[in-house]
Amino acid sequence: MNHPISIFILDVSNSSSLEMGDELTSYLDELVNWINVWTKDFDHCKVKHRAGDEIIFAGYGYSTAYIIAFFISRVWKYRYHTPYFGLSFGDSDKKLEEVDIEKWIHPLIKQARYANDLLKQEQVRPLFKFELDQFYQNPSSFPYNQFRNEFEVLINSLLRLQMTMLKEQTPIQAQVFTYFLILKQQKAIAKLLEKTAPTISSHFKKGKSEEIIKVFTELVTILDSLQEKSYYDKAKSESLIEAMRNHLKINQCKQ
Repeated sequence: MNHPISIFILDVSNSSSLEMGDELTSYLDELVNWINVWTKDFDHCKVKHRAGDEIIFAGYGYSTAYIIAFFISRVWKYRYHTPYFGLSFGDSDKKLEEVDIEKWIHPLIKQARYANDLLKQEQVRPLFKFELDQFYQNPSSFPYNQFRNEFEVLINSLLRLQMTMLKEQTPIQAQVFTYFLILKQQKAIAKLLEKTAPTISSHFKKGKSEEIIKVFTELVTILDSLQEKSYYDKAKSESLIEAMRNHLKINQCKQ
């Protein structure tokens, strides 16, 4: 029996700077704890901080890794040491409960690693890159598998567009966007930042927040749809996002 899973490998830019080593290590440990809190009621997930500046994650659901990676990228606190994520999704003949994530040899892990390595080579490094076709051959041949290469091109193109819009945000626009991702209410953001509602609305619009969120939600919807059509089982992305928001309201939105 196959199981739908997704994987990310997080790496950190400029992590070799001497003054940041211990601090980044502690921060990555904190993120691992956060991910465990976010996913404690979300089936079984595996997450590990390894190799100093790397986190590897595997969870059930085609969209799970991207959802968590996107939220991490928005709440990440080191501006000059940004994370980047190699991602993959597909099907495993083993349950995640049965594997050691550090020793598990699987094409999807190879693909996430390959995507991460490709990101390292880019001068203008995207936040995310999916690799879907390099090592993956699934004998069960779910309907979309024959178009994996084309789907990879499309999804990565959307992610580059999303990254361009994020990079064009001013610091206050980025802050407003992050708070909106968590709180979902501009009035709540205005109260939190002690600004007027029209000011928050202006930052929201000028920062293309609605367009960025649309890319995120549509990618999640597409990945969930692929999973549901393959497994005839409803994806749990909404409950995961809600759990993350509830936790981040406490840990990221303090007065």
